[in-house]
Amino acid sequence: MKALIIDDERLARNELRRLLENFPKIEIVGEAANADEAKKLVEELRPDLLFLDIQMPGKNGFELLESLEDDTIPEVIFTTAYDEYALKAFEYNALDYILKPIDLARLSEAVHRVFEEFDRKHEGESVSERKILGENDQVFIKDGEKCWFVKLGKVRLFESMGNYVRLHFDDQKPLVLKSLNALEERLDPVCFFRANRKHIINLQWIDKIEPWFSGGLLVTLRGSGEKIEISRRQAIRFKDMLSL
Repeated sequence: MKALIIDDERLARNELRRLLENFPKIEIVGEAANADEAKKLVEELRPDLLFLDIQMPGKNGFELLESLEDDTIPEVIFTTAYDEYALKAFEYNALDYILKPIDLARLSEAVHRVFEEFDRKHEGESVSERKILGENDQVFIKDGEKCWFVKLGKVRLFESMGNYVRLHFDDQKPLVLKSLNALEERLDPVCFFRANRKHIINLQWIDKIEPWFSGGLLVTLRGSGEKIEISRRQAIRFKDMLSL
């Protein structure tokens, strides 16, 4: 498992590298002191995992993740001295959030979670021949005591909520334990479009499209009136896919 350490403090990088020597399955393939260095290393080395500080000179850790292409974003463990970013960190699908100074027991917990996630994905690869799901396919959803058997064409929006995805259909909004990236791999791209880091929209439910900030688009969904921003990068794909 290839990993990068991204932290502006050299001593913090050295200490984390020393602690990670206890986990031989993790290979540290590089270090970066800021987001610009890190972006180049991620694109060049394609690591599986980032140990990422949040507060750094220039772009912070969140801005680094936003600057990466979706298909190059590794798993992330945030390492920071500040606890106020924890909720935001999990909006970015972080596997863990470790406060400095890092101790070996806490790091071991986080690494164990990484291995579990990679094992789960590896198991998923063995069934990756499962068919792509389109709007006419029906799926079983269970959230707490409630269950649904819903046709995917009725789902207008998939919304990332940390390690869960919220499905929006009719007046229902159940949660399923799945990442948005994993769900995207199963959905037919002819019907479902990744609008941004947090949302997949059903193209059949788009009611209105407007130009938005920085070259993005703003779509309004039919019936619900929900407004979803299509990021600048995804807006280019959107136009390429759907223009004559």
